[in-house]
Amino acid sequence: MRTLVEASALAPNYHPLPVTLATGEGSWVTDTEGRRYLDLLAGYSALNFGHRHPALVAAAHAQVDRLTLTSRAFDHDLLEPFARALVGLVGPLLAGTSHLVLPMNTGAEAVETAIKASRKWGYEVRGMPADRATIIVADGNFHGRTTTIVSFSSDPDARRGFGPFTPGFVTVPYGDTAALAAAIDETTVAVLLEPVQGEQGVVVPPSEYLPGVRALCDDAGVLLIADEIQSGLGRAGATLACERFDVQPDLVTLGKALGGGILPVSAVVGRSDVLEVLTAGTHGSTFGGNPLACAVGLAVVDLLTPGTLQARARTLGEHVGHRLAELMDDGLLTGLRTVGLWAGLDIAPSVPGGPATGRELCERLLARGVLAKDTHGGTIRLAPPLTIDPADLDRALDHLTTALTTP
Repeated sequence: MRTLVEASALAPNYHPLPVTLATGEGSWVTDTEGRRYLDLLAGYSALNFGHRHPALVAAAHAQVDRLTLTSRAFDHDLLEPFARALVGLVGPLLAGTSHLVLPMNTGAEAVETAIKASRKWGYEVRGMPADRATIIVADGNFHGRTTTIVSFSSDPDARRGFGPFTPGFVTVPYGDTAALAAAIDETTVAVLLEPVQGEQGVVVPPSEYLPGVRALCDDAGVLLIADEIQSGLGRAGATLACERFDVQPDLVTLGKALGGGILPVSAVVGRSDVLEVLTAGTHGSTFGGNPLACAVGLAVVDLLTPGTLQARARTLGEHVGHRLAELMDDGLLTGLRTVGLWAGLDIAPSVPGGPATGRELCERLLARGVLAKDTHGGTIRLAPPLTIDPADLDRALDHLTTALTTP
């Protein structure tokens, strides 16, 4: 257990649970003292396939022995195959008939790329006056932590002390199509949304919301950008969470699970007529689309192509939903939201013997050998690997039930 936080050489921008992990396999991790834990966070969906999935580890090992980095000054033999494979997986779920991939590294980089592409598209294709383009975003969003992205965050902790902020963003309530319709004007080039707001506590919008957003974007001739960095690649019980709402975005940002929990890999996938405005010299990344990233990314696409993991997430998610609904019925939770194998739980702090905060609940779970993460005070999120054994999942839910009433 980590006890000497004050002796750390790390900047204090995280407040982790007091555990130091050393090894991982599948849904299990082991700390430096040899104690095992079930991982119900899965790296915020970066570990959708569990720790050290054999196919992903094999792909990484094989590529490390060949070539790891070229920079984009040169092509390499996996760059085009990766792009074609990702278009094959995601392209049919997007608007338009022709699609391109722009590979990056982190999720925030993918979002920044989508912002730049949509603005440039607005100027070069839509003919907007220079420096006038605006993008509509949703209250409660989480798209990353760069200075541009925190400029349109509604989280005070994400913004405090980081101004001045980047202009060009209009915030509307999440789930409110009327507010969105009122916000669209002649300067709007895009609407940027999470189909499910993960950091906010797995907030699932009303079923009619995303179709309504799509219709408004079509009527106004603006782009719909779906941030699927947490919700995509199987987490929501589909390749993209947008599928669950029968909506096709123009651009989608992917990350986290695209790197298989091995290295950071992200991408923007979308309409060719939008992404082709980013020509040589206008955008780039030394490590974006590197050979090692492409090798792992190709293996990730291979895992998702049959659709079995997505179906598994739906099935296991339904089971989790039923079990958590029982906790709601018993008054141990005040709120519950689920989609696929992803859940947000709001604790009931008035329960005798129950935890007062989400952090306290996570500490109780840690003591019982289960890893989870709190957010926004009284909420915790559950996002186990899609490969988790059903018996292990039930074991973790049993511990959750106990931890809600017993210190």
